[in-house]
Amino acid sequence: MVVKNMNNMGVSSGIVADIDLIDMLKGGLVQNISWSTLYQNNQIQPASLDVRLGNTFAIVEDSHNNIITMTNEIKYTTITTDKYILMPGQFVLATTMEYFKLPNNITAFVEGRSSLGRMGLFIQNAGWVDPGFEGEITLELFNANRCAIELQAGRRVGQMVFATMTNTPCSAYNGKYQGQSGATGSQVYKDKD
Repeated sequence: MVVKNMNNMGVSSGIVADIDLIDMLKGGLVQNISWSTLYQNNQIQPASLDVRLGNTFAIVEDSHNNIITMTNEIKYTTITTDKYILMPGQFVLATTMEYFKLPNNITAFVEGRSSLGRMGLFIQNAGWVDPGFEGEITLELFNANRCAIELQAGRRVGQMVFATMTNTPCSAYNGKYQGQSGATGSQVYKDKD
């Protein structure tokens, strides 16, 4: 893999290019879909992999006092459907169809597609996808438009950008979202601080 030399000590890292991404896909980066299927679906981009919207959505349930705290478990209603209407100003959790298994020397982050952002659909993944993470990616979707937006499972909704680490970390990800499947709600209440 060709990567940018970061300093004179030989430490290197960089964004993974499509040619190297294909090798990673052949090696099992995505567990539930073959690399050739991803290629045929036009999901492999020059510096990213387009991810598709899964069919589970999770909506925060109303609390008795209309306050969500970081110390109490948040309740969600989960819906399984191939089409979901996201109302103006509405927030919903969704998931990718793809199930990832990152090696210990690769990190990633998820970005929305510009074409969808221009519709007013904000797609966010809170933070990096750490090396060693395994699971589907939970997406936070928000409709900033004045019109409702129809979401369809199977459509390309975002892009995952992979980067090589300067070195293998002391410990790979083994957090509370390891192995997640479906639209997974916040587990911030499990944090110690």
